[in-house]
Amino acid sequence: MIRAKQGTVVQDKHEDECSNISERESVYTVLSPEDRLPLTCTRAGTCCHGKEIWLNPWEIACLAQAHDLPSHEFRGKYTVDGGVRLRMDSAPGWKNLLACSQYDAGSGCVVHAGRPLACRLFPLGRVRQRDEISYVHEGEVFPCMEGCPEVEELPLLSVEEYLKGQQTLPGETAQDGYIELMQILADDALHLLLDTELAESDLRDEALQHWREVGDLSHEARADLMGEAWLDALTTPALNASLTNTAAFVQEHEEYLEARIEKDGSTISTLSDLESLCSLVMALSLHLGTALGLPSAQMVEHWIETAKSHLPPQ
Repeated sequence: MIRAKQGTVVQDKHEDECSNISERESVYTVLSPEDRLPLTCTRAGTCCHGKEIWLNPWEIACLAQAHDLPSHEFRGKYTVDGGVRLRMDSAPGWKNLLACSQYDAGSGCVVHAGRPLACRLFPLGRVRQRDEISYVHEGEVFPCMEGCPEVEELPLLSVEEYLKGQQTLPGETAQDGYIELMQILADDALHLLLDTELAESDLRDEALQHWREVGDLSHEARADLMGEAWLDALTTPALNASLTNTAAFVQEHEEYLEARIEKDGSTISTLSDLESLCSLVMALSLHLGTALGLPSAQMVEHWIETAKSHLPPQ
């Protein structure tokens, strides 16, 4: 899934799935696996400039491995927005746009083997609605024509051939797994509000207000609110699963976070502490959603309305 500056990933609030169809760009082309397009890369590097590349925790781990760095060191050196977006701070190139921090003008991508799903998919987008996956490109004109017109001289590839060649399956597995984990964390926050004494207390409205405030925070401010220990647990966890087993990595991460939340919950002695944990868990869900390219302000309003519809009358 990619979110470039001209586009925004939006959440389908009814299906609790996600789509990378732009809010601003209403025209897009839906593709079939058999569609043949000028997808052979020119290696010009134009697509490595001026983009927003959001990173889920598995992708951070892959990029860190490519640099032979611990994940938290890679996050500190090469990401922004609380560890969920790649820095774009290399020398400007195409259209005088800043290049990705992983791009070298002489040799290209320095982490090509560990590159994120967004980079593997480009110029395609991926749309998930329930269990259906489709691929699109923005606009009616193929996006590469502006920056790489010479692509027309190279062999055409089918969408299916392109995805296979780019080895997108592990990244797609991680993306879908983290979408589910994001929802699990939101469900945890709802449980802490709806299924505890917090539901009938005077603090329930305060909890919902805190959710909204967390959703409105900048990404960096939300990361600061969570604190270093929880930011590490969410974005750079120390897991045993191999990066080659994507599903196992995400599953272990889910179990790790759930155990941390349960441990913190077991020490709660006041309603105020319970409300704080409830708001923290919602912050975790929203920050993970941001890493997936989803708009936190829209997501949190959905969860607030869900909570309101299930809260008992006071």
